[in-house]
Amino acid sequence: MRKPLGGLICILLILAIATISWKPAEINKHNIDFKKAFSARELLEKYVSNVYESAHLQGSGLELDVFNKAVTGFMNLKATNKLPQTSSILTVVDLTKSSHEKRMWIIDMINDELLINTWVSHGHGSGDDMATSFSNKIDSHQSSLGFYITDDVYYGKNGRSLRLDGMDAGFNSNARERAIVVHGADYVGENAIGQIGRLGRSYGCPAVSPEVSDKVIDIIKNKTVMFINGNDHRYNSKFLDQGLAASYVFPGTNSSVIASL
Repeated sequence: MRKPLGGLICILLILAIATISWKPAEINKHNIDFKKAFSARELLEKYVSNVYESAHLQGSGLELDVFNKAVTGFMNLKATNKLPQTSSILTVVDLTKSSHEKRMWIIDMINDELLINTWVSHGHGSGDDMATSFSNKIDSHQSSLGFYITDDVYYGKNGRSLRLDGMDAGFNSNARERAIVVHGADYVGENAIGQIGRLGRSYGCPAVSPEVSDKVIDIIKNKTVMFINGNDHRYNSKFLDQGLAASYVFPGTNSSVIASL
């Protein structure tokens, strides 16, 4: 059974207190309340940074700002009860990177552990090696940006597959109708890169190598978050509200910074 998220946060708070440069005597003298000394947003930033470092995500190629956006959405989906409170797996897909890079990360947010870092395809309507165009339209064959929640496993024309529900209206909300799912595909992996210098492309699905597809699906199925990032100035999401995310993770903290967002 996984540890509750609250337990991890308590540990992080203790560690953060221990690293503060103030002397313990000064803290006692002035009777400083730690949670009031920092804004919720500052604590959230510390939390994200701690997970990022503990899971060695920088070395795997995941950018901190992308991870920060993914975690913000992860927390907001919990805060709005669209995601089970016990859900602890976060998947990040960064389509600002070349298809021959491993641009999918599956992270255990409770144990601060990178579980899988692998290749993932984008839609052939989005571009060749780089994904440059994105759409929510039916039959666009383009990738859709934003936050998704995984659902059930089924067997379709691409074999064992995992359904996704898009959470961002106007950006990925047609995922079900478009059959945007996670599945294995022979055009994803080292062989494809060796043959054509990049991955093959899907109809918009985040397809993975058949060698890891079952493992990926088993880890992220049944209500976990996937965030697909890309270069599109039009993209926006209510789940990127840092104030709400911070208040959810650290309730009762100083809200002066949050109020100014």
